[in-house]
Amino acid sequence: MDLSKNTPENIKYVLGEITGKLRMVNTGALRPESIDNEKYEELLEIHDMVMNKDHFSPNEMQALVEEIGKLRKS
Repeated sequence: MDLSKNTPENIKYVLGEITGKLRMVNTGALRPESIDNEKYEELLEIHDMVMNKDHFSPNEMQALVEEIGKLRKS
């Protein structure tokens, strides 16, 4: 998959990988259609950080969810 392209499918894929890695149960707050397309690069940065780290504290997980929340459409 070519994540360099800003497509709805890539946003869905990236969010799916993030929620899977963080083992998030409530993924309703992170719906792909709620992410602002213009903030795709920021989403990829979060994705890269999550995928390159093995463990997350509860505080780190909360901070990541908050950062993703900031990427939502206004």
